[in-house]
Amino acid sequence: MRQSCALTVLLLASGTSLAQTSVNLYGIVDVGLRAVDGLPGSTTSFASGVNQTSRWGLRGQEALGGGWKAVFRLEGGINADTGTQAKSDRLFDRQAWAGFDSPYGQLALGRQANLISDALVPVDPLGKRDASFNPNINVAGLSNTAFGTHAFGRQYGPSGYADNFYRLDNTVKYTATVGPWQARAAYSAGEVAGDAGASSSHGVALAYQHPDWVVSGATMQFRSRDGLPLDAWSLGAAVRLGAWQLKANAARNDAGTGPARTVHQRVLSAGVSRPLGRDLLVTTAWYSVRREATGYVDDGFDRGFLFVEKTLAPRTTAYVEADYTAWRGDAASRDRHGTGVTLGLMQKF
Repeated sequence: MRQSCALTVLLLASGTSLAQTSVNLYGIVDVGLRAVDGLPGSTTSFASGVNQTSRWGLRGQEALGGGWKAVFRLEGGINADTGTQAKSDRLFDRQAWAGFDSPYGQLALGRQANLISDALVPVDPLGKRDASFNPNINVAGLSNTAFGTHAFGRQYGPSGYADNFYRLDNTVKYTATVGPWQARAAYSAGEVAGDAGASSSHGVALAYQHPDWVVSGATMQFRSRDGLPLDAWSLGAAVRLGAWQLKANAARNDAGTGPARTVHQRVLSAGVSRPLGRDLLVTTAWYSVRREATGYVDDGFDRGFLFVEKTLAPRTTAYVEADYTAWRGDAASRDRHGTGVTLGLMQKF
């Protein structure tokens, strides 16, 4: 049934694109051959989205006059190695919102990424590559808080999933840009009867964008259904020095997971990228993750990445990725070190 619905949407989108240029079908197909050792599932297999997450979506706008536009976006993740949806229970798990663009900013309502994710866009050392393995996405951005023994074990904010609060349902997000400044504010309703604060979230983000450098940060507060708190913040910078680009970020989150029980996580990251010639880009990054939880030994890991990307055509990129992880405490159940190598191809449409 889901496949039929998806096909119907695609056909409608194709027809609409011909009739009006304000609605577009877009996406990324990223698939590679990945070999890992000392990591969960040590093997050689095909993988989807090692560079950029495989996805498809629809976006559009319609002019309303006076500088106002009605806008919308629908976006779902896909597993390019199997052709399945990234989330079997949601067709558009990544984004599903509508709103207005105006001279005073953008107002969007629906399922959207949290503000920590938005703040990381210009300052993550990997440029938000390798979403399933990037600590700034998983730990700082709260996409996967379930690794090792220190899992949060519950849902904070209206994400729809335990241990994953990277995207939030029922969100009102306002974005305003004034000169080099960009400010965001967001509120996500928990929709719990009789308790407006339960499962809700709110926060603010601020960025200063200069042609050669950027500073970007955000702070958010989440609540679980039973009122337990999760507070998170992120702050980073990016600097361009000639052909070199340097990025660094610090992030922390603190969660109450039960009576007199807490989990504290922090992520420090830094990296550099440089083009070699016209169509070759090299990016390196290092992440340090530390975690404390009531009743457990402190744990964490250090993880390094190397990406080499070769542009074959405007929308086609071949890449080689290598990563190394050193586990601390009981974050890993078996090996203390892990390595991975991926040879992949990414195409955008």
